[in-house]
Amino acid sequence: MLVESPPEPRAEVASAPPTRRAIRAVGLLLAVLVMVLVAVASIAVGAKELSLGEVWHGLFQDSGTYGDVVVGERLSRTLLGLLAGAALGLSGAVLQALTRNPLADPGLLGINAGASAAVVTAITFFGVTSLSGYVWFAFFGAAAVGALVWFLGGSGGATPVRLALAGTAISAALYGYLQALMILDDAALERMRFWTVGSLSAATDHTITQVLPFLVTGSLLALLLARPLNAMAMGDDTAKALGAHLNRTRALSMLAATVLCGAATAACGPIVFVGLMVPHVVRSFTGPDLRWILPYAAVLSPVLLLGADVLGRIVARPAELQVGIVTAILGGPVFIFLVRRRRTAQL
Repeated sequence: MLVESPPEPRAEVASAPPTRRAIRAVGLLLAVLVMVLVAVASIAVGAKELSLGEVWHGLFQDSGTYGDVVVGERLSRTLLGLLAGAALGLSGAVLQALTRNPLADPGLLGINAGASAAVVTAITFFGVTSLSGYVWFAFFGAAAVGALVWFLGGSGGATPVRLALAGTAISAALYGYLQALMILDDAALERMRFWTVGSLSAATDHTITQVLPFLVTGSLLALLLARPLNAMAMGDDTAKALGAHLNRTRALSMLAATVLCGAATAACGPIVFVGLMVPHVVRSFTGPDLRWILPYAAVLSPVLLLGADVLGRIVARPAELQVGIVTAILGGPVFIFLVRRRRTAQL
């Protein structure tokens, strides 16, 4: 993937007009409302369709059939979708700012590949079969690859191009390793087939509590990086003149993206295109200011992820398509459209 520099940030990054800020704030509140509605749909829609009254009854009054379906199955799935979606959106927005490539996603720096390779290793060599076991191996793999990319990208002298090239090379090597193990071990292939497509259906309270501290920490770090990343978008020299610490900001950005994407991948498997599509679309109406891009991405990415999950339950009822398949089907055409639009704009 080519690394391209985004348009130079306009003066609105420093100070947007009051009217524009008000519009953005109202838009963010509307986005939160949409997220709540999609979350309700995620709880209500499934193999057994429930009315809003039955959902309410199951959440607050019933410990029987409705309670088992709503609280025991769908609530954890919905909560994990909200958390993982926000994590993927934030990590995508941070990586697009870090690499100065508006078409970048968490897979660009090999984070998804690191998590996947670690889980395959755990299954093949250590006999791990439970989701709770996958979580820690996947997170370790993502963190190890993030550190390796930072080291190969030049660490103290890291640049967007070096980081992207290092991530692409490591991703290719790890996916080769992953495919080799899965071909040589039929049992590993069978156990990995479900996890590698990306799914929310195996969500449990235990899974959420395991990844929640990482997701909260990564989200706070990403939001705090908005101002220094805004400065870096103007170019290294300008950022230095504004007092930004380039290497520290890049290192913390890598850390935030790795923690967020690693935790989400550990809990759900590798889910593609969410971290690419949502920040890119958000940027089209918020402008280049990351102080708005990051909150919007954190709210709208769960809308996409849960919406895709609900769609997967509807189109294949009484079975379901895993959310990773649905996002890939939706994301492929969108990615082609975005690339073609950028090429047309440059002609």
